[in-house]
Amino acid sequence: MTDTLAGTASEPAQEPAPRANPYGALAAHVRNAGAGDRAALARLDPDALRPHEIAALSRALLAAGLEPEHWRAETWPRWALVAHGMALAGHDGQGRLGRQLAQAGVAESRVTRLLTARGEAFRQLLPRLLRLLASKGVQPNWFELGELILKEDSRDHDDASRAEQLRLRIAGPYFSALAAHAAKA
Repeated sequence: MTDTLAGTASEPAQEPAPRANPYGALAAHVRNAGAGDRAALARLDPDALRPHEIAALSRALLAAGLEPEHWRAETWPRWALVAHGMALAGHDGQGRLGRQLAQAGVAESRVTRLLTARGEAFRQLLPRLLRLLASKGVQPNWFELGELILKEDSRDHDDASRAEQLRLRIAGPYFSALAAHAAKA
């Protein structure tokens, strides 16, 4: 049986390496996209893409220099979650994600749940957190968060190890910012 996203049965799926950092280009496309595409990206369910959402997502991914036609099936929902998150909360690549979470006043329990969640639980918690950030006017750093989404819950040992490193890189600045705030109070 052939998988249209993975190639034929005789050709294993080969994912070309994306540009060094496609997150900035993707964020710029989402920010400048038409109202219809932005709405489709903001409303999409990464695990159940509808045709108009696939079209908007494909345009965004191609504009970011990615090559989704070569992806395995499990790669699509990961990038869909990234694009969905950018449409919900924007992108600020200047700050550290942990500090941004603290700046938005995200509760320690919520950050801890996100950083310890895996798989489906992670994918369900993230959009809620992004809506909270948007409501506080804080845009997340997708250089950190996007990579975590792509590596999170991977069966590949190196990806899983990188995801754990990313979780610690988010936790460190978050708890440091909380401690600094508590010291001032």
